Parts: sequence; C-alpha cells; structure tokens
Amino acid sequence: MHPLVRLARLAVEKYIKEKEITSPPSDLPKEFLEKKAGVFVTIEKNGNLRACIGTYLPTKESIAEETIRNAIAAATEDWRFGPIQKEELPFLSYIVYILSPPEPVKEIKELDPKKYGIIVRSGLKTGLLLPDLEGVDTIEKQILIACQKAGIEPAKEKLSLYRFTAQKYR
Repeated sequence: MHPLVRLARLAVEKYIKEKEITSPPSDLPKEFLEKKAGVFVTIEKNGNLRACIGTYLPTKESIAEETIRNAIAAATEDWRFGPIQKEELPFLSYIVYILSPPEPVKEIKELDPKKYGIIVRSGLKTGLLLPDLEGVDTIEKQILIACQKAGIEPAKEKLSLYRFTAQKYR
C-alpha cells in the first residue's frame, strides 16, 4: 500500500474511532512532508464511490497534512453520502490524488479527460472533475459533469476552464 494511501486510512480510522486527528508520520517520504499540493481523497466501499473531497490548491503546510485533512473531510463531510460509520471501516479502500497547479485552458482541444482533470468556474460557482474517471471519455461529457456538480448551466453562463494533472495512488 502506498504511504499516502496508508496515511489516508490511518487518518480516517483514528478520527472515526477516537475523534483524534493523526499527525504525519516522520517516516513518510520527504517530498510528502516538505512539498505542498492540492490533494483529493476518494473512499470506496466494495468498489463503489463512498466519499470524495479535496482541495485543488494547497491549504496546509504539506502534502501529508493535506491528505489527513481531506481524508477526514471525505469521511465526515461529503453531503452526498453522509458520515462514514465505524462498522464500514473494514470495507473501505482509498485513492489519493496529488494535483498539479491548475492552468487556464484557452481552447477546448487542450483538454483530454484521460490525462487532465478539469475545473469549471462561473462567477462564484466552481466544479471539479478528476482525470481518467470511468465512463468519462469525451471532453464534452467531462465539462458537462463538472458543470452539473457546480450548478452551472453552460448554455446560459460564461465558463472559465482550467486543467490539471493528478498522480493517483491506490
């Protein structure tokens, strides 16, 4: 198991069982303790999405701290599913995504849903979709889903598009 995936699991289990926030272990690879990046944590139960929350820009001092915060947030704050219960913990698996900084998209042909995640913005509304998701195989579908997540009507609202890459750890 990748060290960040192990960290996400530890953070969720410690928080759900003891209501305590774990600290980054000192034996993590140096880059995760020293570098900053946006991080998304996806939690699956029996192969199905159970929770997913993250940040596309860093909010913490390290990738490790970002992972801990977003793992706990996914487990407790994803409104689509409700908080994870103790009984579910043995059935969960985790995916950690480390995001590159978003870059503006000038032309739609710069996108590729297998390679790039997407951020759509209109006014104060923002939607994000991670790259290489099952069933998302066209640029149009990727934009539409990201807009739906944000409550944006692409036919009626002016969009700003951004793309990013993500390192995916299972």
